[in-house]
Amino acid sequence: MKIKSIIPGLIIIFGFSLTMNAQIQLNGAGATFPTVIYSKWFDVYKNATGIQMNYQAIGSGGGIKQIIEGTVDFGASDSPMTDQQLNEAKSKQGTDVLHIPMVMGAVVVSYNLQGVGKGLNLDGETLAKIYSGKIRMWNDPSIKGLNPKLNLPNKAILVAHRSDGSGTTFIFTDYLTKVSQEWGKRTGKGTSVNWPVGLGGKGNDGVAGLVKQMQGSIGYVELAYAIKNNIPYANLKNKAGNFVEATFSSVSAAAEETSKNMPGDLRVSITDAPGKDSYPISGFTWLLVYKNMRNETKAKALVNFLKWAMGKGQSFATGLYYAPLSKGVIKLCDNKINMITANGKNIK
Repeated sequence: MKIKSIIPGLIIIFGFSLTMNAQIQLNGAGATFPTVIYSKWFDVYKNATGIQMNYQAIGSGGGIKQIIEGTVDFGASDSPMTDQQLNEAKSKQGTDVLHIPMVMGAVVVSYNLQGVGKGLNLDGETLAKIYSGKIRMWNDPSIKGLNPKLNLPNKAILVAHRSDGSGTTFIFTDYLTKVSQEWGKRTGKGTSVNWPVGLGGKGNDGVAGLVKQMQGSIGYVELAYAIKNNIPYANLKNKAGNFVEATFSSVSAAAEETSKNMPGDLRVSITDAPGKDSYPISGFTWLLVYKNMRNETKAKALVNFLKWAMGKGQSFATGLYYAPLSKGVIKLCDNKINMITANGKNIK
């Protein structure tokens, strides 16, 4: 971020004057998936500019609901809004909602299995059967066949899933729908689904807590939460037939393969991506912003934050277990950010 000049009580950033005691506040809500990096970004940005970013991690479903109702300055979601939701938001707020990808991340399948540390292998069909309740024991032949060298116990599988509307759930069920026809027909994908089996936890923290507490459990969480809670997670068989660990490079590989023909509205799924190195449960996380904002001061502050996030902000990604955006995607994001207006006027 380039600070052009500083005088008492005033910072000028990108040509926008911010009076420190004006206490500009932007209010947002939504996904828990990016909470770790958003917390870091908002803290660093406040220290640099004085702008307060208030964020409630209530799940992607909540973020979408609040952007539709106009109760926040921005929303956050790991699942893109549907056409119906976009139309509803435009009808109520009188403006389009833009999707701005911020970073990429991995949804990992974490587990708590005594005697089995890292190294568990799973594929999509087996995972779908576990979450359907058709595979109930850890020593089931399907799991043993994928892990011939592991001593899997004769122990019941305790399934954990999200209880709230969640973009992490959308990414996970989007993947299961692609790899299992039966899952697609019976349960499908969404920020909330009718789970056949399992216990629900609120937020990524809630699911991570369930897995950590229960021997024999399995649950899906964003990578940073598994690492933070010291919970092992499975290697997943990708579309090319390789077992792949969730890493920055394997998430980036998935994005590289699927974002070559990225749609103009930047709503895209990168689960079950082609490519030998692609991690199969990868996803973008988006900020949801109004194309035209009524408050000019807030509009300028939000645009400047978004530009900062596309630049300096990306440098924080890998240290917090997210994958930064590619230069090509950042260019597309910059074009979207430049579309944001205040009362119909371009933001300078």
